Formats: sequence, structure tokens, C-alpha cells
Amino acid sequence: MACTYTRRVRMTAGVCVFFALIATCVMLQSASAKPANLREITDGNWEEILTGEWMIEFFAPWCPACQQLQPVWNEFAEWGEDIGVNIAKVDVTEQPGLSGRFIITALPTIYHCKDGVFRRYQGARSKDDFLSFIDEKKWQSIDPVSSWFGPSSFLMNAMSALFKLSMFIRHCHNYLTEQLGVPVWGSYGIFALATLISGLVLGLILVFIADFVFPSRRFAPDYHHRKLPPGQARLLQQLEDEQEADGEEEDDDDEYSGKTEEWRRVDGADALRRRGVGVPEEDT
Repeated sequence: MACTYTRRVRMTAGVCVFFALIATCVMLQSASAKPANLREITDGNWEEILTGEWMIEFFAPWCPACQQLQPVWNEFAEWGEDIGVNIAKVDVTEQPGLSGRFIITALPTIYHCKDGVFRRYQGARSKDDFLSFIDEKKWQSIDPVSSWFGPSSFLMNAMSALFKLSMFIRHCHNYLTEQLGVPVWGSYGIFALATLISGLVLGLILVFIADFVFPSRRFAPDYHHRKLPPGQARLLQQLEDEQEADGEEEDDDDEYSGKTEEWRRVDGADALRRRGVGVPEEDT
């Protein structure tokens, strides 16, 4: 009798342990399935959102509103596969480039994306509201983001690089002040000096490039002619032609105060006529 009772107790305990193991496996499986439904977007894989339909949340861990929204967003992500929408999130503290690329000025910010066309979500933030926004296609009534401010435009690429640079400078400042013990004013002085030097170097490079692409007009052969009035330019051109024909030119500093003089033959005779520029002609 005692043996039968002992066997029953053992069987009951074994069944309880078995069901406990099953329940644990189900809970672990469901817990591991949540991160798979909620995608994380970074600077390295953000171009994936240009294909298909997405709902993207921009948040920061220190933001109270983001902390309140996070459970709702995780619950909404569980429906992503059923409604055919990719649910994602972006931590702006870890991805400053994406923060600049999408011009995130408030947290949390939610974007809807359909085949590379972005719209900013402005509605209520509950799971049912998100589901109706997708099922009823309410996003079609929202004006899309202009192509000038799209995340793949040149302007937003530059903005992303600027945000990355600002975060890099911040990390450098923290390293100088916290790790190396440099005073705050010393860190600011280092950055000011680096900015001045980089500006001078960049300006010098731009001057060289501009001079190479657009050389100065002073080196053009007809530069001085273009600067003269039309009458004087024609007179100067005639004098140069006569000098090339005769092949002779002299300077008479004593009589004509350093003005250019020209000799040429007249009517095939051996006599020469001297004429200075700006001086009345005389026969000799």
C-alpha cells in the first residue's frame, strides 16, 4: 500500500516537473521571439528601410516619454509579421548620424516608410492606433517628406556627417577632460586652435584649386590690350605691327624722356624718320 502511494507521488511530481519545463521553454521562446520582431536600425544598415513598409521609432534611453512608449511599441512589434510591416527602433544616443539624417528634434519620433517614401506619424500612440494606422492606410493622408529632406538626399547626408562630427568632438572633449585631466578651458583652447589651423589649410587648398581651374587673366596675352580704351588699343596694335615689319626699335631717353621710338624706311629711301609715341612726327 505504501509502495503504491509512493509511486503515485513520484508520478505526480514527474508530471509537474514536465509541465514546468514545457512552460519554461514556451516563455523563453516567446521572450526570444520579441527581439526578432523588433528590428534595430543603425548607421550601417539603415538603407534596408528604403525597401518595403516600415514603422520606425526614434528614442533615447533617458527619455521618460520613450520609456512609457517602449512596452506599447514592443507589443505592436509582435503584430508586425501579421500585418506585413517591419517594426524598428533607433537609439539616437548610439546612432547620431541617423538623428541628423532624419532631423530628430523631439523624442519619441515615429516615421512610416513605404518603398523609400517617408511620412511622420502624428497620431495617438497605442497599439490599436498603430494597427489601424496600417490596416486602414491612414498614412496616405499624410504629406510625405520632401525629397530635399529625404534621408538619402545630399543635404541629409551632409547633416548626418555633421552630427557624427559633433559626437566625435564631444567624445574627444570627454576624453581630454576626464581621462587626461585637461581643464575645460584648455580643451576649448585646443579645439579653437585646431579649428583655426584646419580653416587655414582648407582655405589654402581652395585657393590652389581655384587658381588651377580659373587661372588669372593677367597671364593671358591680350590682357593688357583689353584693359586699354579701343582707340589706344588700336594704336598700340599698329605700333607693334610696324615694329614686327621693320625689326628695329630704339630708345632715345635724352630727347623723348624715355618714350619708345620707332624707325622705319619711308618710300624705299635710305632716309629714316624718327617718331616717338605721343610726340608729333618730325622729318630728319
